[in-house]
Amino acid sequence: MTAPDADCDPRYGANARIQVTMTDAAGAEMFTATAPMNDGGSFSYAFDVPAGTAAGEAAISAMPFNIDWCDDTGRNNRAAGAGAAVTLERVSCVIPTRPLTIIR
Repeated sequence: MTAPDADCDPRYGANARIQVTMTDAAGAEMFTATAPMNDGGSFSYAFDVPAGTAAGEAAISAMPFNIDWCDDTGRNNRAAGAGAAVTLERVSCVIPTRPLTIIR
């Protein structure tokens, strides 16, 4: 799986990581791993589907690892103190997932 840099210049930092999680069709978490991510958010991660993964529609998610940038109140914690000159656009805090169909 891959993702390009974000359009919003997120500034994740030189040591940024992405957390990738796979949940199978039965709802079992098959793995969680971290991988390098660049400052702009792009990453590439390859994996083998674990043996024992239930057939059907699995879900893959990828989120920046260990970054608290959107809390339950909808505040962007990374933007605190950005100043009045910065225009912020509120976005969803829902974990992005993509389907992965497992066929035996």
